[in-house]
Amino acid sequence: MLHQHIIVKEIDRADPQIIDELGRAGVATAHEAAGRVGLIGPAIHARQQNFRAAGSAVTVLSHPGDNLMIHAAIEVCQPGDLLVVATTSPSTDGMFGELFATSLVQRGVNAIVSDAGVRDIADLREMRFGVWSRAIHAQGTVKASPGSVNVPVVVDGQTVNPGDIVLADDDGVFVSPSSSGPQLVEAVRRRLANEQEKRERFARGELGVDIYGFRTLLEQLGVKTVQSVPADQKVAR
Repeated sequence: MLHQHIIVKEIDRADPQIIDELGRAGVATAHEAAGRVGLIGPAIHARQQNFRAAGSAVTVLSHPGDNLMIHAAIEVCQPGDLLVVATTSPSTDGMFGELFATSLVQRGVNAIVSDAGVRDIADLREMRFGVWSRAIHAQGTVKASPGSVNVPVVVDGQTVNPGDIVLADDDGVFVSPSSSGPQLVEAVRRRLANEQEKRERFARGELGVDIYGFRTLLEQLGVKTVQSVPADQKVAR
């Protein structure tokens, strides 16, 4: 049995080319292609706009209000990783800021997903360091409590395992097991091709009710189409 507090240095990561392709597709597309699973809850917000990140999860489990384990996690980060921080109980303290980001950039990491708070947000935006967090809060933290690095964590309802593929953009954060990468990228390619076909049809003026065959469905659901509402049925003002 593992010790209660542990730092795991070696994790299994997905092929970087697969991660890059999924990152270009984006969170919404990957989520749909995966069967509408894998989303981290909407409490974790993007703290910048027009920024996408994709990487292998290095996970951190910290005591609330204590960022000691983030320091420990940075040492095991590799280029292309994405730091995922959770706490053992709810926290909005500013556990991560510009100094941490500067250190991570030197390790080849350009984004964090945190189920707690961040601060120095103006500096982080200027650095183009990607941040998805539960809160922005200047509350300081200590460095005194044990925790773990590269263990399973839960971020706003979604389990994240070490080495998982993590995609993050303006739509939120998506997580998938590293082992499912090849199957997921094929599903994403099929979905993108299908979307492109639909996009071209919409651009030609076709309607969704015809493309998707919804006229029959609406009829089956009892939805009637009329030219106008009779005068005696209009609501008086």
